[in-house]
Amino acid sequence: MSIQLLTDSACDLPREILQEQNIIMFPLVVHLDDTDYYDTETIDSSKVYEAMRMEKVPKTSQVPPTRFQDTFTRLAEEKKEAIYISFSSELSGTYQTAMLMAEQVREQYPDFKLTIINTKCASLGMGLVVLKAAEYAKRGYSYDELVTRTQVHANHMEHIFTVDNLDYLARGGRVSKASAFVGGLLNIKPLLHVEDGKLIPLEKIRGRKKVLQRMLEVMKERGTNFAGQTIGISHGEDEETALYLQEKIKEQLGCETFFISKIGSAVGAHAGPGTIALFFLNKELD
Repeated sequence: MSIQLLTDSACDLPREILQEQNIIMFPLVVHLDDTDYYDTETIDSSKVYEAMRMEKVPKTSQVPPTRFQDTFTRLAEEKKEAIYISFSSELSGTYQTAMLMAEQVREQYPDFKLTIINTKCASLGMGLVVLKAAEYAKRGYSYDELVTRTQVHANHMEHIFTVDNLDYLARGGRVSKASAFVGGLLNIKPLLHVEDGKLIPLEKIRGRKKVLQRMLEVMKERGTNFAGQTIGISHGEDEETALYLQEKIKEQLGCETFFISKIGSAVGAHAGPGTIALFFLNKELD
């Protein structure tokens, strides 16, 4: 019996990649101009970034419960085993809602086999975990092995990122408006990471090139086996900087395999255009 993989749009993987891998994706919701949109289905990040540049403040919410209920019910009726690789529970209520909906479906279908993995990851950090799970599935691992290996991969995924404009984080309540104002005057760029599923500030650095170089330094300090893994780089409509960072990583760390993608609407609504994020493993895994 094949194992059905599921994820949500916070993984920032292109829809065509997910379709090729037969992975079901649940969309988070973006609220903009008094309208609700489904991430990747009825809105893309370009529209969100354009609105943010016009000083609009898009909001986001979790995957609608009915999306989970309908899909879980269908899989249960088809007697399929499934694994849902979810957005960090510290950044969205999506994981908790999925757990609740799974329990409701099991009331009618008690034999429904579904594991929901709280990756404590975001954006392409989560996306790389999803792609690795698809690779493990193709290798023919058992259900339990697939769950365990996917969770281990998520546990060792590093997220290092910077935003171009502190105002975007301030509008979402991530930093104070005063900090954003001073940061803008001084060209301060924050360096952040994800720790136990939460966004945590690391340092404040003056200037774009300096913060990119510091990202490389942190990568050297934390990562391992760079040539043997896929390095993820996601960006908020700044492919030029993403490619620049890729070249620097190649030169300094000898990495060979990269996955570059644009940050989607749900994550981008908080980080804003110009965001650059770097994802890599801190432990050698097969």
